[in-house]
Amino acid sequence: MIVNEIVTGIIVALIGYLLGSIPSAYIATRLVKGKDIRKLGGGNVGGLNVFREVGPWPALAAGLTDVGKGAAAVAIAIWALQVPPLFVLLAGLFAVIGHNWMLFLKFSGGKGMGPTFGALFVLLPFYGYGLGLAILFGIILVLFIITRNVALSMGIGLGTLPLIIWFGMHSGIGTVFAIVLGLIIAVRFLPTARAAMAKSKTTKDFVFDNWQRNKKGKT
Repeated sequence: MIVNEIVTGIIVALIGYLLGSIPSAYIATRLVKGKDIRKLGGGNVGGLNVFREVGPWPALAAGLTDVGKGAAAVAIAIWALQVPPLFVLLAGLFAVIGHNWMLFLKFSGGKGMGPTFGALFVLLPFYGYGLGLAILFGIILVLFIITRNVALSMGIGLGTLPLIIWFGMHSGIGTVFAIVLGLIIAVRFLPTARAAMAKSKTTKDFVFDNWQRNKKGKT
C-alpha cells in the first residue's frame, strides 16, 4: 500500500514537472524574434516578459500555454489517474516547480503564476469552491486598477490564497498547499522585485509600475 502511494506520488509529480517544463515563452520568442527570452528584459521565462519584449500575440500564446500546463497536470491527476486530493495538489505543485525550474532550459524558468492559475482554474471548481476563484481574481483586479502593476497585483493576490482557502473550505491540506505554492513563487519573484525596485527612483515608481509609463513616453 505504501509502495503504491509512493509510486503514485512519483508519477503525478513527474507528469506535473514535465508539463511545467514546457518552455512556451522561450519557444514563442525564438519563433518570432529568433532570440532567447532569458536575455531580454528581466530574463523571466514567462508571458509578461514576452509581452514587454516581444509583443502581445506571442505573449498571449505563451501565457495560455503556461495556464494550460497547470490545468492539464491537475486534470490528468483527477480524471485520467483518479488519484486522491493530496496527489492532485502534488501534480499542480510540480507543474509550478517545473515552470520555475525548467528541465529543458537548464533549470531556468518563470515565476510560476501561469501554471498556478491554470491549476486553480480546475482545482477550486472541482472541489466545490468556484467562489474562491472569483474572490482571488477580484482581489487581483482591484490591486491592478490601483497600481497598474500586473506582476505585483498577481503576487499579492496569490499571497491571500491561503486565507481564501482556509476560510472558504476549511481545508488544512489545501491551505498548506497554498502556502507552499506562495513560497515557491516568492523564491522566483523576490529577486526580480528587488532588481526592479533598485531601478526605480522611488517605491511609488515601483509599486505603480512606472516602467509602463516611461516606455509609453519614449514611443
